[in-house]
Amino acid sequence: MKVLVVTSEAITAQQLRNALGGERDPSDAEVMVVAPALADSGIKFWMTDADTAIARAEEVRRASVERLGEEGVSATGDTGEADPYQAIEDALMTFDADRIVLFTHGGEDQRYREDLDDGEIAERFGRPVDHAVL
Repeated sequence: MKVLVVTSEAITAQQLRNALGGERDPSDAEVMVVAPALADSGIKFWMTDADTAIARAEEVRRASVERLGEEGVSATGDTGEADPYQAIEDALMTFDADRIVLFTHGGEDQRYREDLDDGEIAERFGRPVDHAVL
């Protein structure tokens, strides 16, 4: 199974296992982590404070791949566009995932453009979507 993980925070194998449900073991999967370069707010996004968002996304990607690898999960990663939908589309061009797993913040902790619609993603990209709150 090939799993595309879209996250704005570093994740662990246990978090991925929980998001996939108990019957799927991520150590049996090929995982690609995409960390979109999300801004903390709309103001920062529109003021083009992209350097901070890109640096944060790079750290999330690196830490996620490292943690997953330490826990026996084969993972690669990439830093994605600020638009998570575009980041998913770009990743699927080179990584033909069987399913997509989203990790997002909930409530007041939600970052700008992190309000992803599972149904829209599933319909747009033709893959099942799992969604977990960080």
